[in-house]
Amino acid sequence: MTRFHTSGVARSATRAELSRRGFLGAVGGGLAVTTLAACGSGGSSSSGGGSEVVFMNQSRGQAVALAGLAKEYTKQTGVKIRIDDVGPADFLTKLQSSSQARNMPDLYSAVDAQSMAPFYKAGWAMDLTSQMKAGWEDTFRPATLKTTTFVADNPHGVKPGIYSAHWETPALGIFASSAKWKAAGLDPDQPPTTMGEFIEQLQKIKKSGTGAFWFASSLANQLLQTYASNYLTDDEINATFTGKSSWKSEGWRKTMQLLVDLRDAKVISTGALPSGNGDNTNVEKAFFNTQGVAAIFDGTAAVGVARATAPNFTDFRSFALPKADDATQTSRLVAGAAKGAAVNPRSKNAAKALKFLQWLTAPAQQQVFAQKVPLIPSARAVSEKDIPQQLAGIAAETSDVQLVPNAMALQVVAALQKGAQAIMLKERTVDQLLGDLDAAQKSV
Repeated sequence: MTRFHTSGVARSATRAELSRRGFLGAVGGGLAVTTLAACGSGGSSSSGGGSEVVFMNQSRGQAVALAGLAKEYTKQTGVKIRIDDVGPADFLTKLQSSSQARNMPDLYSAVDAQSMAPFYKAGWAMDLTSQMKAGWEDTFRPATLKTTTFVADNPHGVKPGIYSAHWETPALGIFASSAKWKAAGLDPDQPPTTMGEFIEQLQKIKKSGTGAFWFASSLANQLLQTYASNYLTDDEINATFTGKSSWKSEGWRKTMQLLVDLRDAKVISTGALPSGNGDNTNVEKAFFNTQGVAAIFDGTAAVGVARATAPNFTDFRSFALPKADDATQTSRLVAGAAKGAAVNPRSKNAAKALKFLQWLTAPAQQQVFAQKVPLIPSARAVSEKDIPQQLAGIAAETSDVQLVPNAMALQVVAALQKGAQAIMLKERTVDQLLGDLDAAQKSV
């Protein structure tokens, strides 16, 4: 079975991450649940419906590509599309304000399930299930549909259905500098297959005089969830997230040992993890801009960041987090469905907005996104040659990713991110961290 995971990513990132990219964001949906449900539950007044179809866009990185495609659609159909580029920092706030004022756009960016659930529950998104079953679903990789489908008894309380269509398949993995691999006598086109091999390579790179490996505290939970798949099934990971299983299991103990192994091998750049707002931005700058570190753990959206902030640095590769040397399961990526859109069913332009979204997610348009943003498309018909070389390594592994219906509780995320840093600084042991996580789980 193809496996995908979205909700763990959705709930576990910080709001600072949401302000940078929808895939890694979303803690702020909870406050909106009551207000949106209240304002959207009564009446049938519509919003939108002007002479042009309005798309409220959350992504800065995709704005140029989206604008170009909108112009092409107008040229082909005569339907004018206006892109309202709100940007990630203000997107949810403006969308909530629009819903309360009943002035919602005709369609809008759909980010993570946690953030979108209040809008879906309030009736601001068209259920696309019937359109998908009528043939639209053939466009997408099955895993993309799996992750964007709200099933019965889903943890968000959304009525079963499909409320968004996505043109991106994101994932998290390793990005490695080709030049620094070569300087250490290593072949960047032959990625390590095991964590032991990876650590040995990082040690060689460190001896060559550069920072070896870095990742942000805010991504520690995604890195460790990825590594946990070496020892735990998706059901076992989910059972831990829901409090049915203890964090003190052997699988999680082996997972957390990775932090100790990286620390003791002295391959963590600066010897500590960056933390606080903008911690992952600092990691990306160290890799893409100053090129002071050879490898980082990050999401695939990082390639778009690199293209925008360090366009001259293109000689790097990506690969999945290497498997554990003693793995008992197939290692699986933490991934999901990223950029996409939802249609406002109350808009007089709903039919036009739906046709535009169907056109936007067709393989030809996804190919444009893949080349210009760049990203890993969700359309199965897009050729691998259209995926940028820097994303090819991670893209090759997106057929085997996690499908975990529930997410790490925010209290657990906070304890894990803090504990990962404490282990790096030798302030906590693995057993102490696991105890902290159990305590945090009980407080949920």
